[in-house]
Amino acid sequence: MTKAIKLLTALPPPQRQRLMTLAHEVSFPEDSRIFEAGGTADRFWVVRSGAVSLTQQVTSQQRVTVAGLGSGDLLGWSWLFPPYRWDFGAEAFSPVRAYEFDAAAVLELCEEDPQLAVILVRSVAEILAHRLETTRGKLLEQYSMHRRSAL
Repeated sequence: MTKAIKLLTALPPPQRQRLMTLAHEVSFPEDSRIFEAGGTADRFWVVRSGAVSLTQQVTSQQRVTVAGLGSGDLLGWSWLFPPYRWDFGAEAFSPVRAYEFDAAAVLELCEEDPQLAVILVRSVAEILAHRLETTRGKLLEQYSMHRRSAL
């Protein structure tokens, strides 16, 4: 399995510095919902400390954690792709500190700096590919455990 990419360290220093001019420090208390699936995706975060659970609502009563995020991880990618709605929900598993970025401001900065745009999109794509690979592995593991217990 490939190593997880961290968005801010993937950017060369000049592009990282430009992006960080748009960062706002925020915090979320433990057990708080950061966003819900289906909501408007108009921002994203880079986790500075703490843990975030990405969740999927499977029934009206049950959420399943599909991924855990920690320091340096990108939280939110739906701001980059139409229809700009969150695919998952997110919850602070512990107290969380993060950098928050307004999607419209970042996209405007990308218009001004095409090199930043290319690097940012490639980095987000690499992050998504890694998360998909991780999720696939977890699903295969669960399937094989379920299959063994059914025999």
